[in-house]
Amino acid sequence: MGQKVHPVGFRLGVFRDWSAHWFAKKDYKNNLLEDFGIRKYLKKRLERAEVSDLVIERAGDSMRVEIHSSRPGAIIGKRGQEIDALRTELTAKFGKPVDVSVQEVKVTEHNATLVGRSIADQIERRMGYKRVMKKAGHAVMKSGAKGIKICIAGRLGGAEIARSEWYREGRVPLHTLRADIDYAT
Repeated sequence: MGQKVHPVGFRLGVFRDWSAHWFAKKDYKNNLLEDFGIRKYLKKRLERAEVSDLVIERAGDSMRVEIHSSRPGAIIGKRGQEIDALRTELTAKFGKPVDVSVQEVKVTEHNATLVGRSIADQIERRMGYKRVMKKAGHAVMKSGAKGIKICIAGRLGGAEIARSEWYREGRVPLHTLRADIDYAT
């Protein structure tokens, strides 16, 4: 059953915290749809800024969006112009005052979203998938992680029939709650 349970959801409250911090008695549905809208908009708007996580906090009518990125300069812009524009766009789009803050991800090799995005970018640039997997795995292990498991699926190398390839190095205990496992698709 270890492969069927989402590793992040399985560890919520143990190693992980929720990606939304708010409570609502009446307007839960609207707040949830608003969160999905904010995430979708920011994912599209900040596609090249290497965003790894978005944390949304609500208190009363105001919202606070915390963006975790390995390239905070791309989000902030020169003298904070980009982040101010982003703040005004979100406020206009959702009709509530939105405060935006940016946090830098120090070790990008320990973040599954960023590692997965870099693998996908390299494959899109027509690099060999086996070489890309091994290179990413070695970089993650060299940065101090205890293990990594990578799965690439599709028409690998332009083959007629789709298949999946795995790369595993170190240990990745999916059943152990004590293990801090990061996961991304």
